[in-house]
Amino acid sequence: MESTAHNKPKKGEFFLLEAGKINGPASGVVFENLDRLLSPPRLILKPEGGGFPTFRETPRLVHNPSKGPPPLDLEPGFSGYWLVSERLQKVMATVDPHAFAFAKVDYRLADGSRGPLHYFCDVVRELDALDENASTLHIDTSEPFINGKFYDLTGGASVTFDRRRLGNAHVFKTPFTTRVFVDRVFVDAVSTAGIVTDSDADGLWLIDASDI
Repeated sequence: MESTAHNKPKKGEFFLLEAGKINGPASGVVFENLDRLLSPPRLILKPEGGGFPTFRETPRLVHNPSKGPPPLDLEPGFSGYWLVSERLQKVMATVDPHAFAFAKVDYRLADGSRGPLHYFCDVVRELDALDENASTLHIDTSEPFINGKFYDLTGGASVTFDRRRLGNAHVFKTPFTTRVFVDRVFVDAVSTAGIVTDSDADGLWLIDASDI
């Protein structure tokens, strides 16, 4: 597709979404029963194709204050999944329900009492919608990648997407990188829910896709 002016990367249109704080302590949430949920020889719960396997029991997580603070709205690193708060899960499920898969977890406080409702989350929508002609990035074809190439977003990348190929999608991955992209509609909805979007205070780290 030929690039035109309206396809050029625009500030504030698309963002990379990453989980957790850039600086500061990691959360003190411990995954208590991971060993009983894994199916050897796999080392993480998340299947290669994404989504959720059938759990033998509900994932049980406990906040250990000696290991760190309580979880933010978005936390990474739970056997391939994000951990999300109830208020963030509601935004995700409302704004773009087909982009995500969720699984409730049994989240407990240090004294054993039940904590606020939390979910494991996986971004399951994948769209080949990046406008390569309008974007500035390194497309690596030097290795035998599963999908034939890899989008290297380091070193000053600036990307945008073809809205016709995105359709109604507000959250998505591409086949050529594991990074998660969101648009302004999603960001505004998260902000309206009271979740901070201009810093990582609530665990959402948003990087403008026009200036990565």
